[in-house]
Amino acid sequence: MVVQAQVVLVSAIASGQGKTTVTAALARALTRQGKRVRVFKTGPDFIDPMILERASGAPVFSLDLWMVGLEASRALLAQAAQESDVILIEGVMGLYDGTPSSADLARAFGVPVLAVVDASAMAQTVGAVVMGLRDFGPVDLIGVVANKIASSGHAQMVSDALSTIPLLASFPRQEAHLPERHLGLVLPDEVAQIDALLDAYAQTLMFDSRAWDAMAEISFEASCTDSPLPRLLDNRRIAIARDAAFAFIYPANLQCLRDMGAVLLFFSPLANEAVPADADAVYLPGGYPELHAQVLSQAEAWQSSIQQCNARGIPIWAECGGMMALSAELIDLEEKTWTMAGIFSGQAIMQKRLAALGPYVWSFPQGGLRGHSFHYSRFETALLPCAEVEKYSPSLRPDSPKPKGEAVYQVGSCRGSYFHAYFPSNPKAAAQLFMREPV
Repeated sequence: MVVQAQVVLVSAIASGQGKTTVTAALARALTRQGKRVRVFKTGPDFIDPMILERASGAPVFSLDLWMVGLEASRALLAQAAQESDVILIEGVMGLYDGTPSSADLARAFGVPVLAVVDASAMAQTVGAVVMGLRDFGPVDLIGVVANKIASSGHAQMVSDALSTIPLLASFPRQEAHLPERHLGLVLPDEVAQIDALLDAYAQTLMFDSRAWDAMAEISFEASCTDSPLPRLLDNRRIAIARDAAFAFIYPANLQCLRDMGAVLLFFSPLANEAVPADADAVYLPGGYPELHAQVLSQAEAWQSSIQQCNARGIPIWAECGGMMALSAELIDLEEKTWTMAGIFSGQAIMQKRLAALGPYVWSFPQGGLRGHSFHYSRFETALLPCAEVEKYSPSLRPDSPKPKGEAVYQVGSCRGSYFHAYFPSNPKAAAQLFMREPV
């Protein structure tokens, strides 16, 4: 069955041009017009998808030719095309940055590109920037959104300089911005009146509806024969920490666990909730434990319950912030020391510079489990790693030194690492994280 929808990849020359703000404004504006909108995020990301989900009203999944895979990305797009009128794909970094890049993704599916340009300090030069973006690849550049426009005259100068490339929208300079911190934007639930802010963005977006409606639809072949995942976790009750300190969860990971038969139980360590007593396994995703270290250090019921889980041999998978919360101590950016759950001896120490960033793959007997790493802390411990997750470096020369991997630590039935796993990349390997005995 062939399905169709309008699809566009929103990209830019670099990070910081306003891709997320513009994509959110577009999603909210199109939704207000009565269109069914789905949004995807290119590459590994947790925070931008939360903002985009709030703007569009639908879950935001990742698309990536390596982590997600070509065919899995195609299936996600085809499913979205069945359920929506418009699909927006927010790119990552600059259009041609990374291997694979956002441009590679657009070309793989024949998706046109919408370029966001911060025009606050230029006018006619936008034309040169955009033509370079179009021709370097090349890509099918369908239009431009000029961000931080000062006036209608400024917008007209940009439009005139674009020649045959349409100015699909312009976005005025905003007094209210989405706030940021060290890992990116602030979580939407922490932004006061977030929906009013998104509505304001949609209202101030000077949007050419006729040009948008004239865009051709993209066709996808919708599969009617998807193979169900093996029920490796049938009826296993997996307790998942979910609150402001443990918020970095791929929606696809939750869906993957459910598709393998797991029953998901959510709880909040920040609210001092104990791990559910009937849990067969525990999943502690990443997040911001460093921002809530004092509360977590005083959460005795939570700490005692996770310690008891480990003593009883219940499988625990703790990634990044989850591992930090299980360390003996967490030292924040103000150099204050907080007592954590103490399963992993050692200190998680926050720092102002980035400690690791990039794609990684963990080798299992069932194959590679893909994912990424992105953190501003280091873990100092006398524990010896039980495994190492390797960095994926496709452009590395054979004679180059091997990049540093991410350690995996194990104490009892608890494993932890800075590695964020993308479960659908290898469901059989992911299932091993939540089982007492390998299968």
